[in-house]
Amino acid sequence: MVQLTVRKVGNSLGVTLPVQAAQVLQVKEGDKLFLTEAPGGCFRLTPYDPNFAETMKVGEGFMSRYKNALRDLAK
Repeated sequence: MVQLTVRKVGNSLGVTLPVQAAQVLQVKEGDKLFLTEAPGGCFRLTPYDPNFAETMKVGEGFMSRYKNALRDLAK
């Protein structure tokens, strides 16, 4: 477990990730992280957009429905 300290950054609050955490998350300066609520009142910090899977599901449905038209457009 790593203890993080909350600091004032402008009008916001921020924490600094230790190098080991940044390596595990595979993030670098300027990358976006997503803080999502998890069961039990906890939070999860991830570099993956939680809405991306839902967006892909919608896109796959569209591509499946219109696969012939998309194939013709790709020619």
